[in-house]
Amino acid sequence: MNSRGSGSQLKDSIPIAEFSASGPFGGHDILRRGFTSVKNELLPSHPLELSEKNFQPNQDKMNFATLRNIQGLHAPLKLQMEFKAVKQVQRLPFLHSSNIALDTLRGNDECIGFEDILNDPSQSEVMGEPHTMMEYKLGLL
Repeated sequence: MNSRGSGSQLKDSIPIAEFSASGPFGGHDILRRGFTSVKNELLPSHPLELSEKNFQPNQDKMNFATLRNIQGLHAPLKLQMEFKAVKQVQRLPFLHSSNIALDTLRGNDECIGFEDILNDPSQSEVMGEPHTMMEYKLGLL
């Protein structure tokens, strides 16, 4: 007799089919694995898409390297410390933040891009219940 009781004997004696990513008919098992994300499986549609995606980090690395060669090690370290401090200061999670301090540090405050025109906070899909969003951010949920 099993030490877990008689109810577990019945459960242990029933053969369970092998669990795999594919269902019984060879397709993706949505109930066990969830929906498939087609976006993760796609390759970049254009050769420059990856370059454009990583443009800002690459630009920052190049600026830090140039600044280090011109002014020494302290200048990029100070600028990185300022970037980190500015990224931590944000509005409440349910309010739109323009990150003007970060744009000023990067020198993008005088440039007008498509995100300045098409990023209207009144058309945002992020707006939710303020109390729930704050509780989630504080780790209470």
